[in-house]
Amino acid sequence: MTAPKRNKARANGEGTIYQRKDGRWEAAGYVLAADGTRKRVRVYGTTRKNAADKLTDKIANSNRGLPVATADSTLGDYLTYWLNSVAVHRLRENTHTRYATCIRLHLIPGLGTKKIARLTARDVRTFLDRLRTTCQCCTQGLDAERKRCCAIGECCQKRLSPLTVTYVHSVLKSSLEHAVREDELPRNVARNVKTATLRPKRFRPLTAAEARQFLDAARADRLHALYELALRTGLRKGELLGLHWEDLDPIAGTVTIRRSLQRTRTGGLTHLPTKTRASERRIALPTECVNSLKKHQEQQEREREEAGASWKGMGLVFSTPTGRPLDPANLTRRFGDFLDRVQLRRIRFHDLRHSTATLLLEQGVDLVVIKELLGHAHIGVTAGVYAHVRLRLQRQAIDSLGNALDATDDEAGDPPATAVIR
Repeated sequence: MTAPKRNKARANGEGTIYQRKDGRWEAAGYVLAADGTRKRVRVYGTTRKNAADKLTDKIANSNRGLPVATADSTLGDYLTYWLNSVAVHRLRENTHTRYATCIRLHLIPGLGTKKIARLTARDVRTFLDRLRTTCQCCTQGLDAERKRCCAIGECCQKRLSPLTVTYVHSVLKSSLEHAVREDELPRNVARNVKTATLRPKRFRPLTAAEARQFLDAARADRLHALYELALRTGLRKGELLGLHWEDLDPIAGTVTIRRSLQRTRTGGLTHLPTKTRASERRIALPTECVNSLKKHQEQQEREREEAGASWKGMGLVFSTPTGRPLDPANLTRRFGDFLDRVQLRRIRFHDLRHSTATLLLEQGVDLVVIKELLGHAHIGVTAGVYAHVRLRLQRQAIDSLGNALDATDDEAGDPPATAVIR
C-alpha cells in the first residue's frame, strides 16, 4: 500500500499554510507593513492554492519594496498605503487628488490613530457627527496666521456641507472595502453607518424661451458653434473641448466622443479617457450644429492664416486663435462674461447640459434615449437627476386626465376603441 502523498514543504520565507476548523485555508507570512516594519500577515482562501496564491502575491509585493497593510496597522498608515499603492492605479488623477485632500484634512486627523482591526461603526459614526458640527477654521487652524475669527475667540461656525461629509464617508468606505477584499478585515464597518440622504442639488435650467434667446445671442460670438453644440446635444465641457475634427462625420451627421480635456495637477491640460465607458459614444448631430461647425471650421482656417508661424494647431475643433487647447476654467469665465454681455440669466456652463435633458423630457423623449445621449452609465442616474422634471410631467398628465374626466358628454369625444398602455 502506497503512503498518501504529502504536500511539498514550503521554503524558508514562503510562510505557512494550514486548514482551519471551519474548512477555510489560512496562510501567514512576514511582509513589509505600511509603517515600514516587517509584520506577520494572514490571508484566507477556500482552497490551499487560493490561500497560497494570495500570500505569494503579498510576499512578492513586499520583496519589491511595496508596503502591505496588516490588521494591526493604524488607519492613518493604511489610508496612506491604500492611496499611494492601490487607489493611484484605479482613479483618474483629479479624483485621486480629491481623495488625498480628503484623507489629509479629515480622515487622518479624525481617525488616523485608530487600529484598523479595532475600528468600529460607532467610531465612524462619532467621527462623522463631529465632522458635521465642528467649525473647520477651529479644527484646522485656518485663522491662526490671520489672527482673526476663531483665532481670537470669535468662532465663525464654518462647518462642512452635508455633501462634503458624505464624500469623506465614501472615501473611507472605499478604502476599507479594499481591506475586506484582501481578507485583511472581516467586514467594512463604515458601510454599517448610514448617512442622511442628500437632497438633489437644485438647478435652474433654461426654459424653451430662454434657450431660443441664448442661441440667438450666441450667433455673434466666436464660440457660437461650441455653445450651440452644448445646448443641442448636452455634451460635457471636457468632451466639447476634447473634440478633434476627425471625430466629426458631417456626411453622416454624427460625432464620436472619445476623450475629455481636463487640467490636472501634474500634466496641465491633458486629454483623458471619457468619464465612464458609457460616456464613450456616438451621437447624432442636429442639422443646425453641422452648419455652425462648418462656419466655425472656416473661421478657424482664417485664424490659422493670420497666426502664421505662431499657429500651434492640434486638430482641435475648439481652440484659441493660435490653435492651442482652450482651458476649461477660461471657458467658464468667458461663458459668464457672455451671459452678462447679452443680459441673460446667470447659469453654470454645466446647466446647458441640464437644460438639454430637461427640454427633451418636456418634449416627451424617452428616458433611455436621453441616457444614451448624455452618456450616463446607468439610467438610474438620469432618472435621479431629473426626478423633479418627471414629477412635473406627472402632474401635467394627472391634470390632463382630470380635465378629461370632468368634461361634460358634449365636451369630451368618445375614446378610441382600444388603447395600448406601456
